[in-house]
Amino acid sequence: MMIIMRASASREEVENVISRIKSLELDAHLSDGAERTVIGVVGDGRPVEVSHFVRLPGVDSVVPISKPYKLASREFYPENSLVPIGEHLVGNGSRVIIGGPCAVENREQILESALAVKDAGAQALRGGAFKPRTSPYSFQGMGEEGLKLLAEARDLTGLPIVTEVTSPELVGLVADYADVLQIGARNMQNYALLKAVGLSKRTVLLKRGMSATINDFLMAAEYILSKGNKNIILCERGIRTFETATRNTTDINAIPVLKILTHLPVILDPSHSTGDWRLVSALARAGIAAGADGLIVEVHPDPVNALSDGAQSLKPKRFTELVKEANAIADVLKSANIPTTPRQ
Repeated sequence: MMIIMRASASREEVENVISRIKSLELDAHLSDGAERTVIGVVGDGRPVEVSHFVRLPGVDSVVPISKPYKLASREFYPENSLVPIGEHLVGNGSRVIIGGPCAVENREQILESALAVKDAGAQALRGGAFKPRTSPYSFQGMGEEGLKLLAEARDLTGLPIVTEVTSPELVGLVADYADVLQIGARNMQNYALLKAVGLSKRTVLLKRGMSATINDFLMAAEYILSKGNKNIILCERGIRTFETATRNTTDINAIPVLKILTHLPVILDPSHSTGDWRLVSALARAGIAAGADGLIVEVHPDPVNALSDGAQSLKPKRFTELVKEANAIADVLKSANIPTTPRQ
């Protein structure tokens, strides 16, 4: 449920409500909005009487949350969440573009990629130091040495780093180097990992599982939110269907659907959605037009010889063109005053 405080409620009254929630062995999640303070009440499924809270000083109303994902729902927080990637905010109406190789392969490759991403006008650098691969014989990443190279690339370009974390034991290590912790599609329902990144307080980029429903996706985000980490960016990256012409089927529907259901920002990964560099730009344009808050795109200076996902990686020149195209579409939406969050 949500406890909506009066606009005139004092901090003491808010703290009194939180104390009451905790006395009932429930969790309180505070959200300070522009006009009202809202306190989310989350428990273990036991029925909670509204009467416990409705007469407390400063309380305006108590409203049940119908969705199974409580903290991720727009019912709990109707405004768009603003999530940091370095100095940039995702969800404020601008578009954040993240580019870089699937995996860090060596120093020359990641530094060249970082400079190309920076020159193209993107806002963040992606690169995998730990790579969960379908085959145990595929390149698994450089580990901590790859993280060190990413940090060097950040020092060189000023771009914040987005990199994947694959197990709870690695969260502390990766968080020491990275600005954003990425949870890959295969780990979307790794609940121990979700709890660990929730405790880290680092910004989390959560990718949708390849067979996950929207409800599954938002429940995964709920795990992170329940541990106190509000800085989550959702990433649609295509789902598995009967179609074999592309690596995955891009669920463009998911972008406006998520915008209705949740306050969390949503970006699109057109690289994994298609698996084919020739299709990436078209899908990226569609994602921006559909209201995505940004893109994460694979970029490699030599895709033919890439150790991971070269077939879906753009060369720097084509990535530069994509950034211009995405920005042009975003500018049209803004100038025409077209909202990216659906409304009546």
